[in-house]
Amino acid sequence: MNIVAEFFVVAFKVLWAFVLSALKWFVRPKEKSVAGQVCLITGAGSGLGRLFAKEFARRQAILVLWDINSQGNEETAEMVRQIYKELGSQQTDGAMEEVTTFQPQVYTYVCDVGKRDNVYQTAEKVRREVGDIDVLVNNAGVVSGHHLLECPDELIERTMMVNCHAHFWTTKAFLPKMLEINHGHIVTVASSLGLFSTAGVEDYCASKFGAVGFHESLSHELKAADKDGIKMTLVCPYLVDTGMFRGCRIRKEIEPFLPPLKPEYCVKQAMNAILTDQPMICTPRLMYMVNFMKSILPFEAVVCMYRFLGADKCMYPFIAQRKQAMNNNEAKNGI
Repeated sequence: MNIVAEFFVVAFKVLWAFVLSALKWFVRPKEKSVAGQVCLITGAGSGLGRLFAKEFARRQAILVLWDINSQGNEETAEMVRQIYKELGSQQTDGAMEEVTTFQPQVYTYVCDVGKRDNVYQTAEKVRREVGDIDVLVNNAGVVSGHHLLECPDELIERTMMVNCHAHFWTTKAFLPKMLEINHGHIVTVASSLGLFSTAGVEDYCASKFGAVGFHESLSHELKAADKDGIKMTLVCPYLVDTGMFRGCRIRKEIEPFLPPLKPEYCVKQAMNAILTDQPMICTPRLMYMVNFMKSILPFEAVVCMYRFLGADKCMYPFIAQRKQAMNNNEAKNGI
């Protein structure tokens, strides 16, 4: 095709993509069913991972829960079993006959996703005991809570391994079968700090930027291979009130307009994006604007905005609390 003609075709496709995106504001896309599909969630023992597990359970998915904390993981599994039990007790009319014949299950595995060999070994065990994975939710995450020069190298490496490298290992473990059958869904739970950064959490920001870059590159690779049956969803929430960043504060006059997100709201929005095959979800929507402005404004302008919002040092109270907590623990151990 002549390059000029091809340019106009591409321009039309770009405009059409805008039209389709705008229509979704008025016509809500239908959610797909994940009933009977195998969903693996990393970091399922607490926080967002636990909430994701409960949401997928309500949709009759077979759940595979990974976490380094065996007790927390089992607690999540028990919550999932309770949801299955409640759903089973509701299946009393003929309209629910299809669901009653299906017995959803939950499987738990202790896995340190920051250790490559552990990921591959656990993945092989899952394939033997459960089967192939349909939905992979890379959710596990850690934060060191130290300024760069005060952060031990081991903690920096740990943050990168869990928050970024683990996505490589889990995807390499389960993507081949997805490619073979051209079916699957990979969810990357990143952060708004994977789109723009702030002071004091260099390792965390770097790990989340890496996760976002990995996700976007893989999305392009799947498109280049014409594997349209494999969906990708990137989840980038603002500060979520799970306790992970307890103490983080922006300017007090701004806080009422931009409070920490409720975990339930965050997961609800993410689930809506996953079930409608939305490529990316930022919560709240203001994060889209912040990311856009960061991309077009001069760096000094961004610094001015950060200072006005109190975002330039918002992590400092959190870091101070973590440092105080560590000092208290050391004092107790000394006693």
